[in-house]
Amino acid sequence: MLERYFQLNAHNTTVRNEVVGGITTFLTMAYIIFVNPSILAQAGMDEGAVFVATCLAAAIGCLIMGLYANYPIALAPGMGLNAFFTYGVVLGMGYSWEQALGAVFLSGILFIFISIFRIREWVINAIPASLKLGIAAGIGLFLAMIALQNSGIIVKNPATMVSLGDLSSPSAIYGLLGFFVICALAYLNITGSVMIGILFVTLLSILFGHNSFNGLVSMPPSIAPTFMAMDIEGAFQISMLSVIFAFFFVDLFDTSGTLIGVGQRGGLLDKEGKLPRLKKALLADSGATVVGAAIGTSSTTSYIESASGVAAGGRTGLTAVVVALLFLLSLFFAPLAGSIPAYATAGALMYVAVLMTSSLSHVDWDDISEAAPVLIAAFTMPLTYSIADGIALSFISYAVIKLLSGQGNKVSLAVYILAALFIAKFFIFV
Repeated sequence: MLERYFQLNAHNTTVRNEVVGGITTFLTMAYIIFVNPSILAQAGMDEGAVFVATCLAAAIGCLIMGLYANYPIALAPGMGLNAFFTYGVVLGMGYSWEQALGAVFLSGILFIFISIFRIREWVINAIPASLKLGIAAGIGLFLAMIALQNSGIIVKNPATMVSLGDLSSPSAIYGLLGFFVICALAYLNITGSVMIGILFVTLLSILFGHNSFNGLVSMPPSIAPTFMAMDIEGAFQISMLSVIFAFFFVDLFDTSGTLIGVGQRGGLLDKEGKLPRLKKALLADSGATVVGAAIGTSSTTSYIESASGVAAGGRTGLTAVVVALLFLLSLFFAPLAGSIPAYATAGALMYVAVLMTSSLSHVDWDDISEAAPVLIAAFTMPLTYSIADGIALSFISYAVIKLLSGQGNKVSLAVYILAALFIAKFFIFV
């Protein structure tokens, strides 16, 4: 049955290879089970309910990707998007978490729309490559800022806005130690390096009396506090337009890059370098975002960590199904997730920040009209505490600089339209 459904022989794989690939992928991305509830809880959401929503959204996304698109690509609530949800939309802009979930839901519907009507290529091609690089780097720096604050490494300063915190404090020591351990394990190609780092710091903090252990397993917490709590009507505001676009663009860029990257690693691309069944893969991602918003979590997206499972032998959707089953099994480890302190996840955030900021190495620094908008995107996201504002300012700066430098004909109509909308947001719909 598995052979017929997933076409294992045609993909030169076996059930054993798929299972090993699924386990490997899960171990490299399981940290989201601990990190996502910790971040969204700061937006006022019930941490137990978010834990369940995280596991379910990931499982549902993986099942759709595996059973419908037949690709070894796993999904879960995305890093960066969850931080923007809490620190940017809720704590920064003052919207309720219910409205933020409504914005995530609408961004998912928009994603489904462009996937069904095959306008994804137009949208992707209309956005300059440099802005995509700048947005990725900006999200990375945004995560780094949050990690450094959560661990007390940087603190508020009335004179300089921020300054160095007390590095001798337990939270700062644990945060830095976790980051060092994760980086070392990643360099040594240890599977599950991020999760190992988080659990290591948690265990150490418990042994030294800086944290309490809440247990290992139990029945899953109730999802009622977040289930269908999204406020779609509240998300239909002019001022929320940039928020919806931010969720949409980041998810679209992240998903597209992941699908192509993992597909290339696994030899899944066709002769033209395109991914077959791309529409199904995009629908799996966007559908998971819509479902995730309905049950109570930020945007669900494809994980680049899926490449580790492909490297271990995964080639078909059976790998994603295995990941889904492991996420469902994780529902019974809520007490362990509740024992993870913020400083234990800080190292993971800093590590992900390093990976995302590496996109700056691909920027054409010799062309100031390309480099300047990249820097604006990268710096304004952490400094304004908003991915949406960073995206908006990068589009505006790109369009204006190109226009003033006589390169206006090189800018797509879509960029001009978006830049105009963002200008209206800042100066008209304040």
